[in-house]
Amino acid sequence: MKPSREQLAKARVLVVGDAMLDRYWHGAVERISPEAPVPVVKVSREEERIGAAANVAYNVVTLGAQASFLGVVGDDEPGHRLEALLKQTGIAAHLKRDPGLRTTVKLRVIGRQQQLLRMDFENEPDHEVLGLQTETFEVLAPQHQAVLFSDYGKGGLAHIPAMIESARSRGTPVLVDPKGHDYSRYRGATLITPNRAELQDVVGRWSSEEELRTKAQNLRESLALGALLVTRSEEGMTLFDADGDLHVSAQAREVFDVTGAGDTVIATMAAMVAAGLGLRDAMPIANKAGGIVVGKFGTATVSYAELFG
Repeated sequence: MKPSREQLAKARVLVVGDAMLDRYWHGAVERISPEAPVPVVKVSREEERIGAAANVAYNVVTLGAQASFLGVVGDDEPGHRLEALLKQTGIAAHLKRDPGLRTTVKLRVIGRQQQLLRMDFENEPDHEVLGLQTETFEVLAPQHQAVLFSDYGKGGLAHIPAMIESARSRGTPVLVDPKGHDYSRYRGATLITPNRAELQDVVGRWSSEEELRTKAQNLRESLALGALLVTRSEEGMTLFDADGDLHVSAQAREVFDVTGAGDTVIATMAAMVAAGLGLRDAMPIANKAGGIVVGKFGTATVSYAELFG
């Protein structure tokens, strides 16, 4: 089952989470520095992309659905640049500015198509600004068919339990890309999408499919989750819900870069759910989208044409 372009065009997803600006400095590496044993990169091109939770919203838009983005940024150059990029890509931006916050920037230095170095600039947002974000959420959420929380552990989702409860009380599906060891803050969500390593950090390792099934279902039931989708790299992905489990194999293709693949998977799930699909119908589509995006460089997206041809 696939949604029509018209169905997707009407689907609205509210993405809430940690905003980030991805910067890339590309250049040639022709010598080693005389000062230290490191390559010298002669920068010839600079590139900026929407990152983290904002990239999830970008993925929703490139699929042909509508996305709003709610997040906290600093009142600084990267924050204003991020807002401009969001607007250019057709995302409805609802940014809360914290004067004491440094907008998160990941700067990657690329030479010969390889990442040589990454520098992170970040700190945590103020709780008063996060309170304003929650107030705005109450206004925005009822205007959307799905809510997606993208947690990058940067502090932008400190109030997530109240927002999940609010959305679920209205019957709005809530999808969460989780972070950290404490999943209790995601209680009541419709779907959470940990990868294999993230789930192991929470429930411990498993030695068989049966053990994974038991651990996943126990976690799902203890947190009153509708479903748990485990992304498993080359092993594909498995959905655990009240009816049991459903597995799809990975799409066989050359893996060029896994950056942002998780963003693409949950964005596709949210867009499909907002368009009226059930989780079991949406999962094979999200799996295909993830398979396409790992064949691209950097944080990339997938279009409707690529996905449904």
